[in-house]
Amino acid sequence: MMDSRSARKHEAILEAATSVFLDKGYAGTSMDDIAKLAAVSKQTVYKHFSDKEKLFADIVLATTDRLDTTIDLLADFPTDDANLEENLTRLARQLLTALTDPRVIQLRRLIIANADVFPDLGTEWYERGFQRGLATLAATFQRLADQGLLHIDDTLLAANHFSGLLLWIPVNQAMFTGRSRHADVDLDRYAAVGVRVFLAAYR
Repeated sequence: MMDSRSARKHEAILEAATSVFLDKGYAGTSMDDIAKLAAVSKQTVYKHFSDKEKLFADIVLATTDRLDTTIDLLADFPTDDANLEENLTRLARQLLTALTDPRVIQLRRLIIANADVFPDLGTEWYERGFQRGLATLAATFQRLADQGLLHIDDTLLAANHFSGLLLWIPVNQAMFTGRSRHADVDLDRYAAVGVRVFLAAYR
């Protein structure tokens, strides 16, 4: 177990590496860059992380832990409330906020850019992050279907439809144009309209 000073250095290295990787990409990042930003020696970086690839993997996979709050939102969705559209819209807005966060978008772009170099890492990130979220959302939809609030044959496909209705516009805009911030009024509209379209198909 790391002592407090070592733990602080470890976190400083992770934070610095995340910033440099997002700014310069994997190929353009050096351990010297990371050490400089973290205000530690390059030897210290290597003491905590054996190489750049290991450091990159740790950063990528650590972000899946940050999705736990989003997963909890999906799991805690109220299924005993008649206000289905209102609750789904609130959930949709929370998902949009989390998944269009500029840091999340930057990381998504970075992972995709390196998918050919690190296919296993990209697969693990998808499975531990987005796929886990879809499975949780599918379970939520199954509970709603069991209560007769939704009519769904394939809850996982429905979860993909729901996510697609919300994320297609803002995420594609961010991925292709570099625009990573969206106005609240736009996200509100994507949430409200996405839920209405979803319910038109599955209610």
